[in-house]
Amino acid sequence: MGSKDMIFYPKNVITCQGKKIDLSVPKIMGIINVTPDSFYSKSRHDINNALKTCEEMLKDGALFVDIGGYSSRPGAVHVAVDEEKRRTIPIIESIAHEFPELFISIDTFRSDVAQTALDAGASIINDISGGELDEAMFELAAARDVPYILTHMKGTPQNMQVNPSYNEITSEILASLRNRLTILQTMNVSDVIIDPGFGFGKTLTQNYQLLSELSQFNELKVPILVGISRKSMIYKLLDSSPEEALNGTSVLHTISLQKGAQILRVHDVKDAAECITLWSACANLD
Repeated sequence: MGSKDMIFYPKNVITCQGKKIDLSVPKIMGIINVTPDSFYSKSRHDINNALKTCEEMLKDGALFVDIGGYSSRPGAVHVAVDEEKRRTIPIIESIAHEFPELFISIDTFRSDVAQTALDAGASIINDISGGELDEAMFELAAARDVPYILTHMKGTPQNMQVNPSYNEITSEILASLRNRLTILQTMNVSDVIIDPGFGFGKTLTQNYQLLSELSQFNELKVPILVGISRKSMIYKLLDSSPEEALNGTSVLHTISLQKGAQILRVHDVKDAAECITLWSACANLD
């Protein structure tokens, strides 16, 4: 791989719980869903097996774990705030107690849930709506001085895949994220991570165009998180299933790393870690 094929992004450091995290070597965020209807059945957890999964993820190389209690798959069933808290908060408390070295992200678009999760031990907000579904989310991120993952989503989980359309998908999403990022920075949110939102209001073709042009998001000069693990953009194209999508996930993770991704949000930590190790070996030769 020659230098002309590589994307060199500025060294990025975020602060989490008072600790500096260097993202010049990409990091891994493991997925722990405490929902009964997540698209990948093996990612569904309860409090009885979440701790065991965290232990394995930590051993395999995860630095972050993302806890979600509201399925964001297309057409997902709406969940009440109290139910989302009931699902997520006990597990966050347990993980924070058992594995203090893991940084916990709360995957929610509701500021009430995020605030309770932060009180319980979470230290990152992962908002799939980019603050569009709860105006108080930006204020919470600023007040609590925590990293905020700014995701692009067109619509809501219930309607986002109903004929999503764009004139120029990458430039439109880039402009949207830039505008939201400017607001966050004006509010003194110190650490913003962007996520282009693969699968959140994008067709199969649009997802691949977005991935092919992912390097354009480096111009925002903030870390890029990619969440493509076992998603339908992989298994539908290969005519398979989420359970059979690990190899395709590893391929797309490698492409994402080449284009500047610094955090991979994944179901399979060991495999993602291998992608990073092999990609880094090539990158360090240039």
